[in-house]
This record gives sequence, structure tokens and C-alpha cells, in this order.
Amino acid sequence: MLFFAQVGINEALNSGAIAARSITESWDKQWLDLLQNDASENLYGSLTRLGTFFAVGTLLFFMMQWLKDAIYSELSRPLSSLIWPFIVVVLLANVGNGTTLSNLSLGVRDFLNGINQQVVTIADADLSYQQALNMSVAEEIAGSFLRPCQSLTGELRRQCFDKVTEKTEILWEEYRNLYGDRLWITKLETKVNQIADTPGVVSDTAFNALLGSTFQTTIKNFLISLQYAFQNLIEGTMLLVAALGPLAVGGSLLPVAGKPIFAWITGFLSMGIAKISFNLIVILTARVIIDGPAQDAAADPDFMWFLIFLGILAPILSLMLAAAGGFAVFNGISNTSSWVRERI
Repeated sequence: MLFFAQVGINEALNSGAIAARSITESWDKQWLDLLQNDASENLYGSLTRLGTFFAVGTLLFFMMQWLKDAIYSELSRPLSSLIWPFIVVVLLANVGNGTTLSNLSLGVRDFLNGINQQVVTIADADLSYQQALNMSVAEEIAGSFLRPCQSLTGELRRQCFDKVTEKTEILWEEYRNLYGDRLWITKLETKVNQIADTPGVVSDTAFNALLGSTFQTTIKNFLISLQYAFQNLIEGTMLLVAALGPLAVGGSLLPVAGKPIFAWITGFLSMGIAKISFNLIVILTARVIIDGPAQDAAADPDFMWFLIFLGILAPILSLMLAAAGGFAVFNGISNTSSWVRERI
């Protein structure tokens, strides 16, 4: 059962590009349902109406500030500030299947995902991520085949190991079809054959040293799940930021320098930076394994550090980079807005 599940994983992870795209595609329907399909009737339509209410409410404060500037300042400054009501009306206007803002949000998401896909495709052209992950998974699959044989004795144990050999031969063939005749496949095959060909000779301690324990398998599966949870968290956060767009636009008529729409744009771009950073970090780390221990016949790579990095450290590092990048983007947008306001 586990073997056939793994074969399915191998087919799904045909390349690093597909691996990075699979989670994104699973969220596509949610984006379309929220931002476009029957946008006037769903949650986004309600948020758009709430954003319009905010815009009408803040328009009073905007007009008070505008009249004050028109009386005490030069006429050019009040005229330049009139662009904000125009922007708010255009973004919140319903132009058919969704608002201009919802279509813009989908466009920005597609643009960020396109850049992310290009980065993954170029950086992982030799399937480093797939190989590094499956090198660890292959050990767990082989171990799951072998462990039931440990509790058997005599001829039953011999027959169990014979069946394991048949199953693992199919497994090695699958991996060689995907990656070619790699040294790490041969090394793992030799480990399994050493146990299967000498039943009763290899002790439990040596067995666990070769293929790990059940507890290690649980930890590895948990760390891999953390990685997928983080990728889904990024997608969910981007969708949440997009859904709150009407509120940010509706509050942008407040006469303050740091307008909410700037924070909204920054949040969107920050999540894009986090996604790209995470994929790039993971791929580069995978290349360290593939170009190092996986090519060394004398080395016995420890994949636990890679999975810890994959599930815990890489998400933290990518979020830190996203925070720093978002802060720079927010300052850049605010400074550009001030520069344009002073010159128009």
C-alpha cells in the first residue's frame, strides 16, 4: 500500500517546478470562487460593500482636509490629492464579474506565481529537491517493507525477505526511471540486500542503524507535513490579504501619510517574497545533498537535518526575508508617494 502511494508521489513530483505548482493550483478554485464567481453575492461582495461604506465615511474627512488645503495652501496640492477619490471609485466599482480590485488582485497573484515558477524551474532544473526528499522517503519505504520480517522466524522470515526483495526491485526501477542510475539508489539497494540476504545475522541495532526506527519515520513525516503546511499557509494568507483589499482601499481617503492601501500592497508582495524565498532556499539546500553526500560512496547522509531545515528553519528564514522585503517596499511606496505629491 505504501509502495503504490510512493509511486503516485513520484509521478506527482516529476520535477521541482510541478512540486512547487501543485499546492498553488489547489488554491486556484478558492481564489476564483472568492474574487470573481458571483462576487456580488459572496464574502468578497460583502467586504466590497463594507469597503465602499468606509470610503463614503472617510470621504468627509478627506473633503475637510481638502478644503483646508485649498484655503491655506497653493491650489496645486489640493488638485493633486483629488486623484485618491478617483482611485477608490475605480477600484471598488463593479465592472461585471467582480470589481476592478478583485481582478487586479488575481492579476498580481498570477504575476507573483509566474515569477515563482520561473525561479523554481531554473533553480531546480536537475530535480534536486525531488531527489533529496525522495532519498529520505525511499529509506522509510524500504524500512516499512523490512520491519514486519523482524518478528518472524525460520522459513517464514526467509519468505518475507524474498517478497521484500521483489518489492524493492520495483522500487529501485522506479527511482532509476526518474533520476537515472544514481549512486544513492545503489547504496540504499545494497543496504536492503545486506539485510534481506543475511536474515538472522543482522541484529536489531544494526537494522535500525541502516534504515532508521519507526520513531524516526514519524518525525520525518511530521517535518515533511510542516513544509506543506507552511506552503498552504502562504497561499491562505495571500488569499486573506486579497479578501481584505476593499477595506484597505475604502480607508485610503483618510488624510494620513501611511495609507492602508500601501500596507495592503506591501502584504501582498511580502507573501510573494516569502513564497519565492522558501522555494529558493529549499532547492539550494537540496543541491547541497545531491552534489555532496549523495555522490560520495563513503558518505552516509543524514537527512534529518535537511527535513528540520525544510519544515522549521526554512519557513522562519523566508518569513524574516519577507518581513525585511515588505518593510523596504512599504518605505519605498510611501517615499515615492510623498515625492510625487510634492511635485504635482
